[in-house]
Amino acid sequence: MQSVITEALVKGDRVAIPGFLTLDVAERAARTGRNPRTGEPLEIAARTVVRVSAGQALKRAVAGN
Repeated sequence: MQSVITEALVKGDRVAIPGFLTLDVAERAARTGRNPRTGEPLEIAARTVVRVSAGQALKRAVAGN
């Protein structure tokens, strides 16, 4: 199952397990950040990330409803 989900995300597809969670791929733009120790600015490179969104059934179960 892990390999099927990984392959779908690599292709840029959205993976949904109804009522449980949704996984999709997003592009994050490059941006300027700060080193928390020194405060000096640094460039954070653009990257592709996986977004995870909980489904309504999972949210209700965790909330105790």
